[in-house]
Amino acid sequence: MLLVIDVGNTNMVFGLFRGDKLEGSFRLTTDDNCTSDEIGLHICAYFTRFGLEVGQVEDVVIGSVAPQVMYTLTSAVVKYLGKTPLVLDEDLDPRLPYVPCASEERLGPDRAAADVAALVKYGGPAVVLDFGTATTLDALSGEGVYLGGCITAGVRVSIDGLFQKTALLPRVELVKPDTVLGTTAVGQIQAGAVLGYIGAMEYLIRRAKEEMGGGAIKVVATGGLARMVAENTVMIDVVDPQLVLDGLRIIYERERGKR
Repeated sequence: MLLVIDVGNTNMVFGLFRGDKLEGSFRLTTDDNCTSDEIGLHICAYFTRFGLEVGQVEDVVIGSVAPQVMYTLTSAVVKYLGKTPLVLDEDLDPRLPYVPCASEERLGPDRAAADVAALVKYGGPAVVLDFGTATTLDALSGEGVYLGGCITAGVRVSIDGLFQKTALLPRVELVKPDTVLGTTAVGQIQAGAVLGYIGAMEYLIRRAKEEMGGGAIKVVATGGLARMVAENTVMIDVVDPQLVLDGLRIIYERERGKR
């Protein structure tokens, strides 16, 4: 079995694959105060709960945008699983081609993995949305070339910022209201944040498609809020919660075959 770990700014998502089938997954908070023993024991507890053996893990792949937890996480994997993990962009190359541009910057591991998986699973051209702590949009050509993208604050970050910077406005739950014109402070914040966020996503998708030349462009979404947004717009074609995990697996399999 293959264990893949998507380390985000808020959560670490662990996915266990047998071949190309995701057997199960679980989440831990991305906490740089967490010890390697705490992480290792959580991993072992998951395996025990579902009658699995840690010795069944053949390899471990990590894609991380949180360098502050990497030493602890890597130590946990070595100590409790007896494996030295393969890290995306260090040990594994996503092999995602980029359109020629002046910048030498490359995508973060989570975005690269999601884009690779979207191309393999759904084909190009495609727009890939990841609704995480930050919301990202990536454009991919029909030939699988990364064309560009954009980044904006996730809706949770926006709401938390509003709560922290205002004295009288409350922290609210992320729920889509029935109307834009709310009659309570909570309803009005939800309308502005949630409905405004969905509207912003629709605008970005439309503009991205125009800049890609139009035509049949599939829109694929992943991340914690993907389903909520997709249920309230016709502009998202596919919601795939395991897109990043699949991408880490696909990249690992490509590199293993290359070796």
